[in-house]
Amino acid sequence: MTNNDDIWREVFVSGLKNAHAVEHQALALMDRQIDRAKNFTEVADMLKAHRVETEQQIERLEGLLDGFGESPSGLKDAALSLSGNMAALGHMFADDEILKNAFANFAFENFEVASYRGLILLARHGGYSAAYDPLNTSLDEEMRMAAWVDQSLPLITEKFLTLKRSDAEHSR
Repeated sequence: MTNNDDIWREVFVSGLKNAHAVEHQALALMDRQIDRAKNFTEVADMLKAHRVETEQQIERLEGLLDGFGESPSGLKDAALSLSGNMAALGHMFADDEILKNAFANFAFENFEVASYRGLILLARHGGYSAAYDPLNTSLDEEMRMAAWVDQSLPLITEKFLTLKRSDAEHSR
């Protein structure tokens, strides 16, 4: 018979593995966008900074998993990295690639915020106090990035339109 503590642990560890895979997906998305954001250096610079944070988030998640005697799911990591690359590739051919990426980034960052909030809730209810600080640090980073993406949307859109009006390279 499985007790409630085992179920709580199982759900929490699964959430940590999922978050780890999502962060690998984020790296794939950011790498493609950084390489292609030629006329939007402010976007590339912010993505480069957030990439460093994402690598630290992965390390935090690995530390938490290790504390449970668990390791990340290589299959989930590979699958989501691949889907991140495919999503970024899908935008490459769009005339408004930078806008599509900005909209996708808005959704993705808010998804990560929700994921970390859920993990923190699970940690609280499961009594996993060692997870609070690492998860809250990652949540704060994701909230800052989500806010930046939200605030930058009007500026990116205006710059895109200005470049398009002047027949300059505007898609990226």
